[in-house]
Amino acid sequence: MFKEKCKRIIKDFLGLLFCNNLRVLANIYKTDKRGHDYLEKYQRHFSSLRFKRINLLEIGIGGYDDPNAGGNSLRMWKKYFPFGRVHGIDIIDKSALAERRIQIHQGSQSNISFLETMMEMVLPVTIIIDDGSHISKDVITTFKFLFPKLRKGGWYVVEDIQTSYWREFEGDPENLKNPHTSMNFFKQITDCVNSSEFERAEGSDGTFDGQIDAVHFYHNMILIKKK
Repeated sequence: MFKEKCKRIIKDFLGLLFCNNLRVLANIYKTDKRGHDYLEKYQRHFSSLRFKRINLLEIGIGGYDDPNAGGNSLRMWKKYFPFGRVHGIDIIDKSALAERRIQIHQGSQSNISFLETMMEMVLPVTIIIDDGSHISKDVITTFKFLFPKLRKGGWYVVEDIQTSYWREFEGDPENLKNPHTSMNFFKQITDCVNSSEFERAEGSDGTFDGQIDAVHFYHNMILIKKK
């Protein structure tokens, strides 16, 4: 117990020293985001929000079925946003990982009733990161419900979009126009950026018209900025 406490104190001290560098913070807190090319994109798009009093919501806490494991990226975000509050969602009870400025919520990202109740405690939210099940149906359902609740100028991120091409995640590696994959869902909403230029586009129900300022596609991740 004493050894773990000392490790935590050292991590927190290093986190303060390097709080402006996401790549270093990711190494300090050993988040699995280190294995992806995400951190430079996050730093580029989120740097202007660093000292804002934001709420950040991340879906998927990590650590699989172990209730005491995970939360690494939540701690990274806590250090990067010194005045922000960080919320994590997981289907497993991860309440043991809660700490000052980190709040844990247990539930499924595909459960709209849970999301609705949870969002009452989180709003207003400026950043939402979907690092949850990565199943296309869940990704799409969660986005449709949560994006309208994101505050103006906020960011919605979907990580590990490569699963859109993996069959075990309801992806399709052959038909790149499969309408049921998460990648094709986000391809379609890019037209919403220019919604003021058309009267009624075929294939669009107008749900996100006028709400999307930009859509950034990167390797295995998508960032959507709310207008």
